[in-house]
Amino acid sequence: MSQNPFPAKSKGGLISAVGRGSLAAKVGIRPGDRLLEVNGHPVEDVIDVQYHSADDVLSFTWKRGGRILTGEGRRTTRSTLGLDFVHPTFDTDIRRCNNRCPFCFVVQMAPGMRRTLHIKDDDYRYSFLYGHFVTLTNLSEHDWSRIAQQRLSPLYVSVHATEPEVREKILGNPKAGDILERLRFLAENHIEVHTQVVLTPGWNDGEHLERTLRDLAGLYPSIRSCSVVPVGVTRFQKNGIRPYDPLSMETVIRQVEAAQQDFLHRLGSRFAFLTDEWYLGAGTPVPPLDSYEEIDLRENGLGLTRNFLEDWNAVKHRLPKLKKEFKKSGATLVTGKLFQKTLESAAEEFSGLTGIPLTIVGVANHCFGETVTVAGLLTARDVIDSLKGKEGTGPVLLPQIMFCHPGTIALDDLSPLDVARAVGSDVYLVDTMNGVADTFFGKNSLRFGARSNRK
Repeated sequence: MSQNPFPAKSKGGLISAVGRGSLAAKVGIRPGDRLLEVNGHPVEDVIDVQYHSADDVLSFTWKRGGRILTGEGRRTTRSTLGLDFVHPTFDTDIRRCNNRCPFCFVVQMAPGMRRTLHIKDDDYRYSFLYGHFVTLTNLSEHDWSRIAQQRLSPLYVSVHATEPEVREKILGNPKAGDILERLRFLAENHIEVHTQVVLTPGWNDGEHLERTLRDLAGLYPSIRSCSVVPVGVTRFQKNGIRPYDPLSMETVIRQVEAAQQDFLHRLGSRFAFLTDEWYLGAGTPVPPLDSYEEIDLRENGLGLTRNFLEDWNAVKHRLPKLKKEFKKSGATLVTGKLFQKTLESAAEEFSGLTGIPLTIVGVANHCFGETVTVAGLLTARDVIDSLKGKEGTGPVLLPQIMFCHPGTIALDDLSPLDVARAVGSDVYLVDTMNGVADTFFGKNSLRFGARSNRK
């Protein structure tokens, strides 16, 4: 490998764990050390560590207390590097956003939420590592050169509009208008990109959306897809942004589906994909599974409902095997208002096949406002309030997506155990009807007991 011409300005990565029997352990690296270099290359994040660890023989430089230590070892096909870090990025925990988008959900955040929700992140490294969408407006020349050199692909990019003046306005950033130039650079360097457009009424929809999709499709297949997402509006929004109503959602669906047919004819791909909120909000059926073309952007709300329905169809044959002693227990299933009708339909069929009564509670989002209807943005307090008067009606099954934080806590820092104690019922976390069935089979390990876990 050649010497990196863009040396990192990093203090190295603080090591949280070293795998037993790993190469790092054999070299002598310990938890609490700070990794500085791999094969003579300064490392500014785990991407650097992975990139420069591709050779068979590896040398390391690390810091322990006030001492600088070095070591070398040979990597075999069976040995792992064995390093975990406190943060995946070493120069800073995460790079902040320099835009002022009027629809920014962080700016619309309710008070009292966990601290990390108030951070406006926009770090291209988290895009590569975890699929976060970024705007590409805060990158240095070193960053761009590094993306090309290390082939950091795929990346996930929030475009919103390709017309320079429209994008500058919607991002609140006079330097944001060169997005097509940036995307062409990525295409020329063989970086695959998934893009998204957060569609905002009167800002970037209509003819602006048509132009954006056409421009992005012109860079296919380097730009692999474009997700069209409806703007989220909370009760703390102060910029006059309004959400889409069912009628305007139908208009967007027709527009994007027409573009899909054109792209399918010209490119062999639908290219533009609508997230689930459009179909559920308009009350129209979600597309069949094959229309998503095996693109996995479920974390962005793309195809979640269809995957739920496919899972439900697959699990039905298991239901007659449910133990008879569970037949009369019943349960309460919690979800957001957007998904309530879909879940009610599946639950009714589930009950008909098993004799197990299921009660569906669609929780209104009082924290963020009732225009926010997705289950992933429910707070535990709103769930607890919605379950008052339903105590003792069997276990409560909560959407697992509510607690996706590593600490298994909701947006308001409450845990499933807090909910179990508040409502006096055992709580289980599920995300599919398969998870519901497993709960009655006794195979759901995500259980939080109302009594047994009391201190």
